Amino acid sequence: MRRTLIAAFVAASVAVPLSGAARPAAVAAPAPAVLAPLSVGTLGARYETNRASVLAAEKMAEDHQDRRRARALSAMADPGRHFLSFDGRAGGRTAEVFGDLARAETIAVLVPGSDTSLDQYGRLLDGARALAGQLGPQAAVIAWMGYETPGTVSPEILTPGRADDAAPQLTAFMGELAAAKPTARTSLVCHSYGSVVCAKAASGVEAADIVLYGSPGTGFDTASALHTSATVWAGRAGGDWIADVPHTSLHLPFVTVGFGSDPVSRHFGARRFDAGSGGHSDYLRPGSVPLKNIARIVNGQSPQEDRHA
Repeated sequence: MRRTLIAAFVAASVAVPLSGAARPAAVAAPAPAVLAPLSVGTLGARYETNRASVLAAEKMAEDHQDRRRARALSAMADPGRHFLSFDGRAGGRTAEVFGDLARAETIAVLVPGSDTSLDQYGRLLDGARALAGQLGPQAAVIAWMGYETPGTVSPEILTPGRADDAAPQLTAFMGELAAAKPTARTSLVCHSYGSVVCAKAASGVEAADIVLYGSPGTGFDTASALHTSATVWAGRAGGDWIADVPHTSLHLPFVTVGFGSDPVSRHFGARRFDAGSGGHSDYLRPGSVPLKNIARIVNGQSPQEDRHA
């Protein structure tokens, strides 16, 4: 009975604040283009190849009278947008670059949380642009939507299953990026359920920092359990409802529910940074305290008003 009640509490805590969120429909689109290994010298060709894929997906969406998806893809097909990868099927999977990746000395790989898709891309887009602007011209941000994100109102949001599937994809992407940009200072910047993905991938990626924010937990008891040489940071805004999620893990038959220790707790052992007083979706809001501190961390500087112990 106790486990049932706790599991129900976890479900309610996560689902209620965004109970109206919608999931992307299964949308038809061409299979993604076969891409050569990532390299600085072929970035232009890679961007053009993926733009062609976006245009092909837009046409198919129009043919299927999916006007919402067609409008989203039309915006993505703008020549000023740069995609390292693109798959328009179902909810979509992409890696979009903001800034000059070829010349970047600092790179932030932004990993989003639940309910992120081609149809609900605006928050990720705005956050990536804001972070790129805060980092400056010597940096690039890659918005990595490389996995099927769980719905906020779904059983998957309560378990690490989607993160388990996503981690090898993130590990492979980070390896390809490291080979292409071996001297760049690269950090993982991970929001909400994306922090579970980053934690699962941490032991297999080369990164200077792993920044967890708005995290429900990582599936690990401590930061040291991530087995990474990166500095692990954690921040949570004062108005973020994720603070009310129970920080526990229930190992039930065939499934684990919950994500364990609170990443901003002293027990977890991450370096903590001031994330301001905003809500769950406000961390990368232009001019905000967390945006400035996350950018400082990515740039190799100490965050302001550092509260780590």
